Amino acid sequence: MKKFSLIFLTIFLITSGFAQDAKTILDKVDRNMSSRNRIVESTMTINGKRSSRTIASKTWSEGTEKSFSEYLSPATEKGTKMLKLEGQLWIYSPATDRIIQISGHLLRQSVMGSDLSYEDMMNDRKLTDLYTAILIREEKLGDRNTFLLQLTAKVDDVAYYSQKIWVDNERFIPLQQELYAKSGQLLKRTELKDVKQIQGRWFPTVVIYKDMLRQGNGTEFRMTGILFDQKIPDYIFSKAALKQ
Repeated sequence: MKKFSLIFLTIFLITSGFAQDAKTILDKVDRNMSSRNRIVESTMTINGKRSSRTIASKTWSEGTEKSFSEYLSPATEKGTKMLKLEGQLWIYSPATDRIIQISGHLLRQSVMGSDLSYEDMMNDRKLTDLYTAILIREEKLGDRNTFLLQLTAKVDDVAYYSQKIWVDNERFIPLQQELYAKSGQLLKRTELKDVKQIQGRWFPTVVIYKDMLRQGNGTEFRMTGILFDQKIPDYIFSKAALKQ
């Protein structure tokens, strides 16, 4: 009986240690990836089966509840704007001069034919707020040493029930993610590249998204400019700004 208790205690301590290590790793990831606010200029290249197209945009974000994006090119998309405000999403189309709200199952639709959904773009919360983490093992990914974490949702309003995430063990940046449904089906895969030190933090400036349920060669999201912790005027995050 004492021997069994000792084995059980050893397993418990090892498991608890791994859980604590995983939480510490995820905390460090959140500190790199999250910010009080940010201003990002970017391009999104959608690689279809036969052709590719690139869309340029500028996005202002504050915390996890406020985000405003304006599409700058090409001409067919220029002037389209999106506003996320406290869990709600509105889109303005200059072609129709109308503002529409995207909600419910429509949030799972593709953004402009890309591998990203509106739900993906809406979700900017910290990983530690959404998931519990377990450290599976250390693993080499390309030329980087990583921690492989298994994340499982601890809240209901999350787009992906579980994730596998490969975290650079020096810079504490995710380098690859696999996103799963509750059934265990792999839904999306992301690769995070061109990691740079920006304003004292490591940050990936290129993210490649691949929706595993659709054809095509993925979508490359490239940040051409990024500023953290800037002062953003309050009017940016208003429905009135959509038509300005």
